[in-house]
Amino acid sequence: MIRFLHTADWQIGTQFGQFEPEEAVHLAQARIETVRRIAAEATARQVDAVLVAGDVFDLQTVSDTVIRRLFGALQGFSGAWIMLPGNHDAALVESVWTRAQRLNCIAPNVRIVLEPGVVLLDACRCALLCAPLTQRITYDDTTAFFDSAESPPDYHRVGLAHGSVGGILQEGIDSSNPIAPTRAASARLDYLALGDWHGHLRVDERTWYAGTHEQDRFRANDPGFMLDVTLSEPGATPLVEAVRVGQYRWQRWDTTIAVSTDVDALKARLSALGTNDVLRVTVTGTATLADAEAIHVAVEETRARVRALRVDLSGLQVLPTEADLAELGAHGGYLAKVVARLRGLQEAPQSDPQQIRRAAEALLLLARFQRELPREARTA
Repeated sequence: MIRFLHTADWQIGTQFGQFEPEEAVHLAQARIETVRRIAAEATARQVDAVLVAGDVFDLQTVSDTVIRRLFGALQGFSGAWIMLPGNHDAALVESVWTRAQRLNCIAPNVRIVLEPGVVLLDACRCALLCAPLTQRITYDDTTAFFDSAESPPDYHRVGLAHGSVGGILQEGIDSSNPIAPTRAASARLDYLALGDWHGHLRVDERTWYAGTHEQDRFRANDPGFMLDVTLSEPGATPLVEAVRVGQYRWQRWDTTIAVSTDVDALKARLSALGTNDVLRVTVTGTATLADAEAIHVAVEETRARVRALRVDLSGLQVLPTEADLAELGAHGGYLAKVVARLRGLQEAPQSDPQQIRRAAEALLLLARFQRELPREARTA
């Protein structure tokens, strides 16, 4: 019997440029912290090995410090680590892997597979058929040699590769680094451990994507897992357990505001978020001035609570009611004309989204300034 963890697409060194620097640094650090969690789980579960199916690093140009931190994070598991270059960290003549070798930070129990071939784990009678990427994009199936690769009798045959299984993933995904959907069967594999797709995915009973260990995109494809795989004997169907290890939960909301109860519902959802949430929310529709202000306050309160937040309010029109105008003292005079002009900019057919957003922001700023004045000093 052999038991191993299958993981992939760590992409250590990801920059997260869409977020503020103080947010991005935590998201980047989480990727290494989750590797430490995988190492701890490997020890606790007493597995024979951890297989990492490519894209360990996001870039060939990550700093020496990042390289050292990554390999330091592996120390929590003293068993075998088998690591495969993917398209982001391909095994070029000069690569992040050759730099790691020169830094002398790769422990003896960590095996970096830089050339196609078979790696034997004799202690657990397993033959690993490995297909590292030696360039970022290939158009030939790098796993084709698996079919003819020899392995010792009575050894488990496990494939390790990085690429796109043809006809399985979303349209346009499997245009490079192709892998035949029948590879596990044609190569007589007990299990085919894949990387490239960032969610964990069962292709067939013997072919699996592990997905990225720490979510990095606003896409609902089941990221944040590793796979705990047990092979009882050669030829037996693998037992695969998806284990959540990711720290952060990324969510994308699209919310339309029409009435005040929609605002209350949005505020309730936002209030339920905490330090492990990363949110991108888009708010559209129409709101009274008071409701729009309430949304802004709720958003800013949420920003201070969650790990990272991206907000798009450009599609929200702010339409002051009579009560809003009375509160602002804007029933007549210059201020009333300004409010009318800003409302007109939002409602005009030719208005572009940027103009609508600026008009809404101006109304909210105007409301804030007016509310900060004593009531008797407000312009009428």
